Amino acid sequence: MVVVDTSVWIDVLARRSTPQVAILRALSRTERLGVGDLMLCEVVQGLRSDAERSAALRELLQFQALDMVGLRNALAAADNYRALRQIGVTVRGTIDYLIATYCIENRLPLLHNDRDFDPFEEHLGLRVARFDGNGGGAALRPTTATAGSGCS
Repeated sequence: MVVVDTSVWIDVLARRSTPQVAILRALSRTERLGVGDLMLCEVVQGLRSDAERSAALRELLQFQALDMVGLRNALAAADNYRALRQIGVTVRGTIDYLIATYCIENRLPLLHNDRDFDPFEEHLGLRVARFDGNGGGAALRPTTATAGSGCS
């Protein structure tokens, strides 16, 4: 399974053509895709009408719904915040900590279009879905640190 971040879902719903939307389409042929409760919250809160809300939920709930918020993940996200802060890195949003930590702890790759996830990949082992660079389509970038181990 690949978890898909809000940054990509927004582009999908807006019918934008981005590299991440292309990756999502490629992955959807071979992988299960997940949408977290946090992503659903972020997407729905930005919609203006009930019709937009209904259409977005119809599209997003075709994919596996993931419960990302819970005591274990909240505490692990706080620990990841502290670990990054110790090396001088601060990511702007608590929700990004929760999403990245969920993916790290569950060893699930994340498809995103948000540079706030870069420190999680660089220091905490977040796996990220990308094009493989050789014209072969989408690939999962390997972990750069041991999942759940704190900073490397």
